Amino acid sequence: MLTPLGRLDKYAASENVFNRQMVARSLLDTLREVCDDERDCIAVLERISRLADDSEPTVRAELMEQVPHIALFCQENRPSIPYAFSKYLLPIVVRYLADQNNQVRKTSQAALLALLEQELIERFDVETKVCPVLIELTAPDSNDDVKTEAVAIMCKMAPMVGKDITERLILPRFCEMCCDCRMFHVRKVCAANFGDICSVVGQQATEEMLLPRFFQLCSDNVWGVRKACAECFMAVSCATCQEIRRTKLSALFINLISDPSRWVRQAAFQSLGPFISTFANPSSSGQYFKEESKSSEDTSVEDKNRIKDQEVPEDVQIRPEDVSSDPSISNSSVKLENMVEDHAETSRKSPGEISVPMDSSLLCTLSSESHQEAASNENDKKPANYKSALRPESGASSPDSALLDQELYNSFHFWRTPLPEIDLDIELEQGCGNTLSPERPEETSEVTTPGSSNITMATRKELEEMIENLEPHIDDPDVKAQVDVLSAALRASSLDVREEASDAERRSDAQDGLGVNEPPNCKINHDASVPLIRDAVENMESTLCYIHNDSDLSTNSSFSPDEERRSKVQDVVPQALLDQYLSMTDPSRAQTVDTEIAKHCAYSLPGVALTLGRQNWHCLRETYETLASDMQWKVRRTLAFSIHELAVILGDQLTAADLVPIFNGFLKDLDEVRIGVLKHLHDFLKLLHIDKRREYLYQLQEFLVTDNSRNWRFRAELAEQLILLLELYSPRDVYDYLRPIALNLCADKVSSVRWISYKLVSEMVKKLHMATPPTFGVDLINELVENFGRCPKWSGRQAFVFVCQTVIEDDCLPMEQFAVHLMPHLLTLANDRVPNVRVLLAKTLRQTLLEKEYFLTSASCHQEAVEQTIMALQMDRDSDVKYFASIHPASTKVSDDAMSTASSTY
Repeated sequence: MLTPLGRLDKYAASENVFNRQMVARSLLDTLREVCDDERDCIAVLERISRLADDSEPTVRAELMEQVPHIALFCQENRPSIPYAFSKYLLPIVVRYLADQNNQVRKTSQAALLALLEQELIERFDVETKVCPVLIELTAPDSNDDVKTEAVAIMCKMAPMVGKDITERLILPRFCEMCCDCRMFHVRKVCAANFGDICSVVGQQATEEMLLPRFFQLCSDNVWGVRKACAECFMAVSCATCQEIRRTKLSALFINLISDPSRWVRQAAFQSLGPFISTFANPSSSGQYFKEESKSSEDTSVEDKNRIKDQEVPEDVQIRPEDVSSDPSISNSSVKLENMVEDHAETSRKSPGEISVPMDSSLLCTLSSESHQEAASNENDKKPANYKSALRPESGASSPDSALLDQELYNSFHFWRTPLPEIDLDIELEQGCGNTLSPERPEETSEVTTPGSSNITMATRKELEEMIENLEPHIDDPDVKAQVDVLSAALRASSLDVREEASDAERRSDAQDGLGVNEPPNCKINHDASVPLIRDAVENMESTLCYIHNDSDLSTNSSFSPDEERRSKVQDVVPQALLDQYLSMTDPSRAQTVDTEIAKHCAYSLPGVALTLGRQNWHCLRETYETLASDMQWKVRRTLAFSIHELAVILGDQLTAADLVPIFNGFLKDLDEVRIGVLKHLHDFLKLLHIDKRREYLYQLQEFLVTDNSRNWRFRAELAEQLILLLELYSPRDVYDYLRPIALNLCADKVSSVRWISYKLVSEMVKKLHMATPPTFGVDLINELVENFGRCPKWSGRQAFVFVCQTVIEDDCLPMEQFAVHLMPHLLTLANDRVPNVRVLLAKTLRQTLLEKEYFLTSASCHQEAVEQTIMALQMDRDSDVKYFASIHPASTKVSDDAMSTASSTY
């Protein structure tokens, strides 16, 4: 007989703890009962404030669990009381953050985060009521447990409150907590959340205020703090500039990788791949796939800024007109893309006939000082036909490919090993080495052919004038890249004199195969020296960044360890980081660091490959092959799931050479590995050349055989992939190879596999019918009628009805063709002796076929035959058949019909 408020008062004053708990639990229901009266709502909120003083912790904890729900209710139903939450509820939440009971504190922390996440706390209240309390709780004299929890709350709420509040109110105290000398728990919490704070405050605050603290935490005397730093290293790196990342964070990370604690090393190696991926240049991470393509219209670009979890690439179109010059750059400093285009037209002329300004061509190479980001950016922006000259395959020196390389060659494309530091003043005093070879910039050799003109390079004075003209525009990244490259040309002009002594033995071995001499000054025939240049590229290790077969590098088939190490040199990321990453496949690492270190290496390999770019794939090839043959199936499974991503990164030539053999090995592996290949079968095969793709038609049948016959999901995935593969193959290939697999799957023991297979067969009917001539489609339909429509088993005849229903729903055949080829056989099933077949037939005719306009408007004999069949089904002796033949269409989805008969068709 009591009112809601009276009942609330009675039980709130009870001495029984369970009654007071019930009151706290029923507060929301009480508010709903009195929500029409504003005064009663305020009365309930006032009683909540009194209940918050309860001495029993379980009551306070129960109350705090209800606060987010009450706050949401007040916001949605009583907007006329805007101060309700701020006045009555928020003070309770904040006060409980310092409660003596651990359970109450935990529930209040969870409630505060939930309220912030749902944006139920006003910004003013965050600044005036929440942050001051948290700062007070993290004071030096605060309780240890409360301080640790308050720091964690501050870190978690930073992304929710935004950069402004975080920088003004949270960041100063967070920096203090990072240096808390008394409690390592506080430092550990700060380290674990360091990346989140960095991502909120941005680059400037990170570099000025947070990085010094991060360096301290990374050298903390407690291994748990250092481990937390290693785990968040990638997030911290993302908030810094490239220079700091390269010069400071890399050295710091190397220290963590060689930490005395195994747990720290383990965390560091797990973060190594993600950290390397932060060196990727977002503007140059796009990759052209088809390198031999002549039309840039067909060139797709994969745009991925960072691969942390495996993501599906997006393909966008790049056209030459999209890459425009910067208007702020003078005419003498045109962008590097235009230089390459112009060079394609003028490559047959000698430099004496070409004007010296930058818009003609750039006959120089990259040095160790030139910026990798700008270089890779320009390379990746080139149309696909320029990319084709980048990577000559080892042993492939046909006249056509040589001509293509000659016509489209620009030495800017070539990546070289870092040049030693050379004093420019000393270099200027030298009188020799004033010419550069466009084909072989790091060495000067005389390779002349009788009857041909000689080519000379731009003089040192001209290069210096170019640099001087570009200096006023040095702030522009593109101009800076040009200046760096020209500076490299100056240094390279006298490099051979410096390198001759150290490289004499290696060069003499290579010269045995070349038969050429190398005087200091070089003049190379531009028209007739392409084969020699290709041989030199294959045999001189200093330009071997992208050659595939190590056995072709020189006449000597064995490499010294030093030469092998040099073949893995690049300048995208600090070499020490890459060396550590490559060592993750070392068996000793599994013993001293982590038994699953190879799996972590495999997981992050696509990100590392994207960062290095396809021009540096030679650094990763051996590691990838080692992982692909790892004894642990989990490692191979990880690679199998990402091989299609790696193929997009590497392009068609490297994919065919290096990934296809490994892909073939995965096809014969355990089911746990094969499923990774199978799930992305279409994604990988579509990247291959049509001839290479056809080779896999013979192997698709093998997917029907699994280690465990009960693994029906394997066959269901195969059916899904075959639907996608239909577009990749010709009608004849579909009929000869995919059709038998599809019909086999339609008769599978598991209904889920059959339902997907019906979709597969209907799509196959559609493709074959649209082909010219449509004889394959007719043959397939006849086979469906023979194998399923007249099958002695009722499940086969039911499958025929399912296929017909799917063909109608998806418009796989014109209705007039369906009426001729399939409908007569479908209607004969009205006399089937199994009710399940007749039930499905009634659904198909009534809910699917009669919905088509062809049968609604046509007065043909086909419509008359359908109506007579439906009338016969309406008088069927089975009640279910009568029902579905009579009702109005309710559902036209084959999946619904399949589900309704699941118990009888499994």
